[in-house]
Amino acid sequence: MRDYADECRSVSVSFLHKHGYFNSTQSGLITWTHGDSKNSISIASHIEENNDYIRFYYTQTNRDTGEKKDVDYKIPLVSTKCHFGGKRWWFMCPLSRNGVYCGKRVGVLYKGGDYFGCRHCYGLPYSSQYENYRSPLLATMNFMFKAEDLEKKMKRRTYAGRPTKKARRLARLCQRARPYLASLQMEKML
Repeated sequence: MRDYADECRSVSVSFLHKHGYFNSTQSGLITWTHGDSKNSISIASHIEENNDYIRFYYTQTNRDTGEKKDVDYKIPLVSTKCHFGGKRWWFMCPLSRNGVYCGKRVGVLYKGGDYFGCRHCYGLPYSSQYENYRSPLLATMNFMFKAEDLEKKMKRRTYAGRPTKKARRLARLCQRARPYLASLQMEKML
């Protein structure tokens, strides 16, 4: 069975920014719950001039042997300037792949093994990459959401005797959805 990025434990720059980890040196605990199990890691931010990093420390338990291993490592941080001021923070992936240091600038790190790293190093796709977009049911549901959204935004269908831009867009959407709706009707008859 393949692991997907959206199913793994992850730490994002936006989460850390929201909780003030980039304002000063700060430490805390991140906890994930899945059913009855609860996992957590301790983190500490170290923000100084040209030496910024996040430290992750936690205990990794081997499921087969029950052996515990303490893990403690630093993840370098870099920042880029935003167009309207301020900065945007990024993780530098700490993993090596085939003996070559990754160092990719990413916004989210995933726990695909013993350490947190980028999804490219762990080969983690998003689950949406494997959805069948040609499926009539999925296409119809997609159509329904888009049509409902357009209906809410549409104030009027015509102006000066002509269809509005949103009304024309809705008509095109309905035209494209007809084959999917017809195939669903055929499946219901069978």
